[in-house]
Formats: sequence, structure tokens, C-alpha cells
Amino acid sequence: MVPSLRVRPVNDAPLHPGREIVLYWMIAARRTHSNFALEHAACHARSLRKPLVVLEGLRVDHPWASARFHQFVIDGMRDSRAALAERLGVTYFPYLEPAPGAGRGLLAALAAHAAVVVTDDFPGLFLPAMVAAAGRQLDVRLEAVDGNGLLPMRAMAEVFPTAHAFRRALQKALPSHLGDRPVANPLAAPIPAAAWPVPRRIAERWPDALAWLDSGHGLDELPIDHSVIPTAARGGSKAARRRLSAFVAHDLTAYGEDRNVPDRDVTSRLSPYLHWGHIGPHEVFDRLMAREGWLGHLPAKATGSREGWWGVSAAAEGFLDEFITWRELGYNMASKRADYADYESLPAWALKTLERHAPDPREHVYTLEAFERAATHDPLWNAAQVQLVREGRIHNYLRMLWGKKILQWTATPREALAVMIELNNKYAIDGRNPNSYSGIFWVLGRYDRPWGPERPVFGVVRYMTSENTARKVSVKEYLKRYRR
Repeated sequence: MVPSLRVRPVNDAPLHPGREIVLYWMIAARRTHSNFALEHAACHARSLRKPLVVLEGLRVDHPWASARFHQFVIDGMRDSRAALAERLGVTYFPYLEPAPGAGRGLLAALAAHAAVVVTDDFPGLFLPAMVAAAGRQLDVRLEAVDGNGLLPMRAMAEVFPTAHAFRRALQKALPSHLGDRPVANPLAAPIPAAAWPVPRRIAERWPDALAWLDSGHGLDELPIDHSVIPTAARGGSKAARRRLSAFVAHDLTAYGEDRNVPDRDVTSRLSPYLHWGHIGPHEVFDRLMAREGWLGHLPAKATGSREGWWGVSAAAEGFLDEFITWRELGYNMASKRADYADYESLPAWALKTLERHAPDPREHVYTLEAFERAATHDPLWNAAQVQLVREGRIHNYLRMLWGKKILQWTATPREALAVMIELNNKYAIDGRNPNSYSGIFWVLGRYDRPWGPERPVFGVVRYMTSENTARKVSVKEYLKRYRR
């Protein structure tokens, strides 16, 4: 049973037990395992003795739709099709919009056959508005299920100003929620109904995406950005689990000491899979803790400390702080404040110091196009930008430097924010995520504190330089690998 705190009714419409199906509208948790929303939909299907239909779609009308992101999602669709192919009572319906607005009406057409509709509760981008609009339009109950983190988003009403404050509150709240896990295979128990054939009028108007691709069509036919090409990293649950296995088996040991070293690159690289829902946080947590031999014991007192609370190795503690504290801190903000992506959402002290120093002269000022082409005077910054364009990611430590230099080399802090959001969301496979916005806004002071001495441009916002970074961590091989 999915915890009630994770299930949010979107509208006041009733269930319609006389209709033929239960519909799961998969928009964020794009996986068939360890998925609270799929588990909740399957529970409805069993209790109502209705077939389950899983609708997974992808729009083309958001600003950063590209071949890179489409291919990553399509990889996941193929995994989902394979996983659901032999499930009794389940119909999988993948859909790719061929033009802006072409998918309009599909959800309503399927929901007209549904006793209840279940979807994912994700606090980022256009998804909250899209779900709210669907709730107003549908005449059947729509329920949104939160599977974003170990802690339900509604478990805390407060928006936390720092990671320490959130970590302390999380350590108090999390123990009572850790036992609430999604089942590994939510469709292990059969659905007591025959699979539902999609009506011909629906299938003809909105063709099956994978059948369309398998018949010889390609992404080049879609009105998306084809200059942002797919990377070598494949999407989907199978790739996500391979990456998790490699990290736990090989990279975790070195993570504690070397995660900030670009030449070593022992970071988990799980963020794209978490963002697109190809793997869930509970599965990552369980695999890591099984490797650590964790017995589930936690201190009675919440200290807010980054180390020692879990009682596992230093490397695992370091990863858990990034994976739980910092990741879920972003979801806390995005789920509570609709303006989380706006400049004005910065803390008052940061707004004050940035505005005070906005008129300061800059030694270098670059355009968005120059940044995008990695055409600055700084080889280390250029290398980070090359990695972003080429691989859809930047080494975690260099992401901070990348943002700080954009702040230093743009005409105003507002322009710096716009440049960071555009480049990150256009190229990063994990961009557009609440956690991505945490990193971008950290550059401008969110979740941080004032740092002296006061400097031009930065004021008392934390300052970073490429020279100091190169002295602290090894970047020689990184610079070779990602030269322009």
C-alpha cells in the first residue's frame, strides 16, 4: 500500500467503476520497478478488476526539446515496453508528439474509458501546471503520486534556507518514513483482467511511438533541436542499473577522497537516470546500504552533521549527503515555491549584495553564444563547457566553478542566471530538475552564507577561481580530454 502522504488528489471528480480501465499517466517516474505511482495504479486495477493502461508520452513544445533528450527517453520507452510486454492485464502505450499540440486530447480520450487516473507528482518545469490543467478537464478522479525522494515532499511544510537546516530536519523526520518502500516489482501480482486493446480511433490518431520508429521513421522528422545530439550515454532502466552497479562495485570506495577530482571522475553519474525517472531513489539507497551491510540503526538524536549519522563508511556517508540532503533540498524548494526558478527567489542578503555590485566593471564580458562555443580566455572553464556540450554533464566539482565564472563574465547577475539556465537546460541530460536549479542558484547565494572579503561583482557571494581550483584538484588529464 502506497503511503497516503505520497498520494495527492488533483481534482474532486469521482471514480467511475463502470468504465473499462485504470489509466497510469507516466510523466516523471519512467520505469516499471520501484515506482510508487505504478504500484498505486496497479492496486486500483486489482481492486476494481480492471486492466491497467500505461500511457507514456513526450512533448515537443518545451524550449529545450532536442534529439539528445528524446533519444534518452526513447531508450527508456524500449525498456518499459520489454518489461510490460508479457504482463497480464497491462497495455503499454508510448507516444511521441510529431508536432506541437498533436498530443492534445490523447489523455482525455483514454481517460474517458478510465475508472481512475493516476500520474506522477513532480514539482519541476511545466509538469505541475500540466497536471493541474488535466485535473480541471477530466471528469474522473486524478491522483498524483510522489516518488521523488526518500522523504515525501509533503512531510515538511517549511522551505529550508540552508542544507544544514534541512539536514537536521530530515534526520528527525526520515526514520519514520524509511520503512515505506515501493515494492520492487509492482506488477508481480497479476492484474485480474484481460489486456485492453486501444480503440482503433485512438491508435490511428495517436500512433504508438515505438511502432512508428520501428517502421523506419526517425527523430530527424520531429520538430526538435537536432543540433543537441544524443550522447554516448544510453537512457533507460537497464542502463541506469548498470551504472548503479558499476558505481557501487568500483567507484564508491574512491568517492570519499576523489569525488572532487576531475581527473579521477568517480562520481555516481546517476543524476540523468534519476531526473528522467529511469531509476528511483529507494533502489539506489537499498543497493548502497546492502553493499555497506547497514542494519538500519540510526541515532536517536538529529545533529545535522554531514558525517556519522548513517553509521556507514565515510565514502558512503559523503554520497548519501549529496544524494539525499542536497538532492531532496531542491525538491523541498520546488514543491513549496512556484518561483523557485526566479531571480527574486534568492535570499535577501544575496539579492542585496549582487544588486549593489551589478554596476561593477567586468574584465571580461561574454555573450551567450561565446559561452556556448566555449570561447572564453579560460581553458578550464572552456573544458567544462565542452564536456557539457559533448556528454550532457559537467564534473560535479567543476559545475560550481562553471557557474561562478559565468556570474563574473556577464553584464549583470540576472543575465548570469539566464545564461546558466539556458546552457544547463539545453545540454545537461539532468537539466531542468529541481536539483539542477539548486546548483545554479547556489552560485548566486542560495543555501549559502555571506563570504568575506567583499569583492567586485560578487560582493559577499562565495568566490571561486580556476587557478585555485587547479591548485586544489588535479585537472591536467581533464584539460586534455576536453580541449576545445
